[in-house]
Amino acid sequence: MRFGRFRIGMRTMKTALAVMICIFLFHITNRGAPMIAALAAVFSLRQDLTTSVSFGRSRILGNTLGGLFAIFYFFVSQFFHNNFLVQLFLLPALVAVIIIFSDGINNNAGIVSAIATMLLIALSLDQSESILYALQRVADTFIGTTVAILLNFLIRPPEQEKEEALTEDLAILKEKEEKLQELLAEVQEKIQDQEPKNPSKK
Repeated sequence: MRFGRFRIGMRTMKTALAVMICIFLFHITNRGAPMIAALAAVFSLRQDLTTSVSFGRSRILGNTLGGLFAIFYFFVSQFFHNNFLVQLFLLPALVAVIIIFSDGINNNAGIVSAIATMLLIALSLDQSESILYALQRVADTFIGTTVAILLNFLIRPPEQEKEEALTEDLAILKEKEEKLQELLAEVQEKIQDQEPKNPSKK
């Protein structure tokens, strides 16, 4: 559906619906603030089921990694009596470790979700909270991811929107290919400039 330059697609509607479901679930179960679950749903929801499941797998792995590091941070912070220096130095260090580890296990698609999960949980924990609270916040990310995958399973985009999405993806790929060709031409030109010229034969 289009309104001039503005388009309301199926993914937009499903994203809004996913947030609504997370808010509703947390309300009827008295689980608390649905912020982490809602953000997880938004991050995980993609244009179709296949992409969502594929990204969801990376998201779940990232969530697990981020949750484990958040719990580790929680223990260290408790040990040092919630000293500000722990937050100042340990969290950035853990961000770097997550990036290195995720890249090492070939889960680059889950890096952002892992970091976001860790920071959301670590920075939302109150000094008086217990380890159970930290574990519940980790579970929140899985709830949001599950909501996103189920929505893409139940609500499939119409064929016309699939074609439009494919056309947009192809246009983006073509643009990237052109940029790569330009970059390759520049590199080849630099290589030729650096090559020693053959002395002219007498």
